[in-house]
Amino acid sequence: MEYAETRTARAGQVTALDTRAIRRWTNYLLLPLIVPVLILLAWEALSSQGLISPIILPAPSTIWDTLVEMVKSGELLGHLRVSLLRVLQGFSVGGGLGLLVGTGIGLSRRLERALTLITGLLRPIPIIAWVPVLILWMGIDEGSKVTVIAIGSFWPVLLNVIQGIRSTDKKYLEVARILEKSRATLLLKVIFPSALPSIFTGLRVGIGIAWMSVIGAELIAASAGVGYMIMYARELSQPDVMLVGVISIGITGLGIDFLLRRLEGRLLKWNVNVRG
Repeated sequence: MEYAETRTARAGQVTALDTRAIRRWTNYLLLPLIVPVLILLAWEALSSQGLISPIILPAPSTIWDTLVEMVKSGELLGHLRVSLLRVLQGFSVGGGLGLLVGTGIGLSRRLERALTLITGLLRPIPIIAWVPVLILWMGIDEGSKVTVIAIGSFWPVLLNVIQGIRSTDKKYLEVARILEKSRATLLLKVIFPSALPSIFTGLRVGIGIAWMSVIGAELIAASAGVGYMIMYARELSQPDVMLVGVISIGITGLGIDFLLRRLEGRLLKWNVNVRG
């Protein structure tokens, strides 16, 4: 009798686990796919009925065929490689400077007051406004494009680093001071770990703006890259190639954001908000 009750209880636990696994799979994998699939089906049906002009918006099947063809020929990957390299270079410069300057401002009210006017003047300037200025100063070589990306990724990293450092719990700072910890220990063991969630938010926003910046720069002056590919396809009236470029930007950005989320999850295991 006791053995039967134990087996029944275990069977109930297994069933509960299976139910939770199915619910988790539905919420995280199936649910996000429902709306895009419905949109694609409706889009394809309207295109096949001739209700959507292929000159303006090609059918999903046509875009897919173009995507496969460009991947096989290596054309799409070549443009993506050029744009990705520019993004990595610009983001390394802009994100690194944002981290350094943000740390300085976050720790020093005097430095914040000294830089208030210049940051207040420069921060509202749109990225696209810098493009012609940088082309005039630096030409149309890689330097101007990398600088545009660096400017775009600098501000979100800067602001989030400052916010993260300023949000450090005062109790932790008091305990560290009571224990007479050095300034370096206070910075590395208390302030930076506390600011990491905000810093990662800045990095994720910064890499997104870096992608928008590189496409903007390549649309104006470039001989390779996804932005150049989109602009050249527009001149040749190839909407399917243009949409392949747009979709590839979205997929690449999604992949980078996914990698940053995974890295954030590994580094911030103690943060319940990240785990959730």
